[in-house]
Amino acid sequence: MKTLMMWIRRLLMALILMAGLAYAGACGYLFVVQRDKLYITPHADIRPNVSEVPGIRDIRLKTPDGETLQAWYLPPAHGRPLYLFFGGQGRPLDQQSHRYVEMHKRGDGFLALAYRGFSASTGTPTEDGLFMDGLVAYDWLKQSGYQPQQIVIHGHSLGSGVATYVATQRPAKGLILEAPFTAASDVAQERYPYIPVQWLMLDKFANRDRIGFVHMPILIVHGDRDDMIPFAHGEHLYALAPQPKTFKRMAGEGHSTLTRTGIYGVYDNWLSSLH
Repeated sequence: MKTLMMWIRRLLMALILMAGLAYAGACGYLFVVQRDKLYITPHADIRPNVSEVPGIRDIRLKTPDGETLQAWYLPPAHGRPLYLFFGGQGRPLDQQSHRYVEMHKRGDGFLALAYRGFSASTGTPTEDGLFMDGLVAYDWLKQSGYQPQQIVIHGHSLGSGVATYVATQRPAKGLILEAPFTAASDVAQERYPYIPVQWLMLDKFANRDRIGFVHMPILIVHGDRDDMIPFAHGEHLYALAPQPKTFKRMAGEGHSTLTRTGIYGVYDNWLSSLH
């Protein structure tokens, strides 16, 4: 009996050790590949379709650390806003064509940025790198003669992290957050509940910690059937945001379906209310 108990104890210790090693291995693997999962960066030097959006231009921006960023630019019609647009993960510039067409129809302008490592932009994405890219894009608009009251900072999904940061550093007419998260690390923690994500994640994009430092009108728009970033993230971020702020619940909509439901009409009405 004593021998049997010792054998069982050793077996349990061995199983615990194996489980611990497996858990540590899973944590180590996620730590190593975390940026590959956060930034899906298809590389392609795709030029804009001028037949869809007459006047659209492909431009290149230089960053202080030596990277070259691709961006698509359309100047606005007189009296119309210019959207500084920051897109989501894995979304090269050409996959936002529905937005460009909609903005062009309204006479709106835009500067749509491909972060470092995205589309034809050089470099490797990191949180600090994307923040730098966002400021470079804003400053290019400023150097091109646009005033803060003409610029609307707009971020979708991952781009909400860049947009929120830029809005804490530069003035604008307003900040639009479309399907935003409280933090990228919060989303990852929800997907991997048994992994200490908050300790392991390098690029947290903590909107919840920055939104209180935004000093301009804020519009948060979220679909209540979003299966990528839960609707509760938008609600929580709205609760943390300072006034003046507006929240728009898009009933029955998912993560990337808002444009087709006329969301730019919502944006237009909101911007008109700011006068």
